[in-house]
Amino acid sequence: VAQRMTTEIRKGLGGLQREGFRQVWKLGSEASVDAAKVSRQPLWTDKRDDSGPFDIIGDIHGCADELQTLLGQLGYKVAWSADRGDRTVVVTPPEGRKAVFVGDIVDRGPNSPDALRIVMGMVAAGTAYCVQGNHERKLGRWLEGRKVTVAHGLQQTIDQLDAQDRGLREALPAFLDGLRSHVWLDGGRLAVAHAGLQEEMIGRGSGAVREFALYGETTGEIDEFGLPVRADWATAYRGKTAVIYGHTPMLSAEWLNNTLCIDTGCVFGGKLTALRWPERELVEVPAIQVWSEP
Repeated sequence: VAQRMTTEIRKGLGGLQREGFRQVWKLGSEASVDAAKVSRQPLWTDKRDDSGPFDIIGDIHGCADELQTLLGQLGYKVAWSADRGDRTVVVTPPEGRKAVFVGDIVDRGPNSPDALRIVMGMVAAGTAYCVQGNHERKLGRWLEGRKVTVAHGLQQTIDQLDAQDRGLREALPAFLDGLRSHVWLDGGRLAVAHAGLQEEMIGRGSGAVREFALYGETTGEIDEFGLPVRADWATAYRGKTAVIYGHTPMLSAEWLNNTLCIDTGCVFGGKLTALRWPERELVEVPAIQVWSEP
């Protein structure tokens, strides 16, 4: 029995990367096993020790000008410059505040590169969190050379990136790969995910959690546009943690059972919305124009 188990373990070692683990350590000797130390650390999603305050910003979809206007209204200072030909930006937040982006930074809108520069710069500076949206996931897969359907504004982003300096293109894959499914904040009182999250998923990491965070709850059916039919998970939500999300455009942001969708369709001619936390105050700017038809 022991020999059979050893053989099965050895067979499985080669396929560990395909199981979805981000990191794998192989200990090849008794000495390496004896020398190994195991430490428990919170998942990347667990930022409960960060109490903010926060400014949570909805789906941007390449609306960089509206994003800059919204940041200004929230008290952030945005300064652009050129460094050796590369366009760069520094965003200075109000004292103590931090931004949280719900994902879908790119596609459909007029200027995904500058929207990316703002978000990437803030994340790198430690003045923002950003969770993965389904549009970031697809862009990342395209950059890796995987086969994806180029639709829903992805071609616009590709064309816009092709016209940019090399610095942005070179930094983008690592940024996209570093995005996680959600972030859990403020002592457990707040969670931000792209398309929402059920209470039992908050703070956890798995394929099921990531899929729900990216797409919400789906029925398994497809609508006339080829898109998944979504179930209204927020109607049944009863969690103590407030869940802030985007993904599905709304005419206005309204609380439902301690959840709030702040995708108010800026790229479709609506608004770009932010929620100030813990104040629970909404700040919005109107779209400059209709950039994409729904």
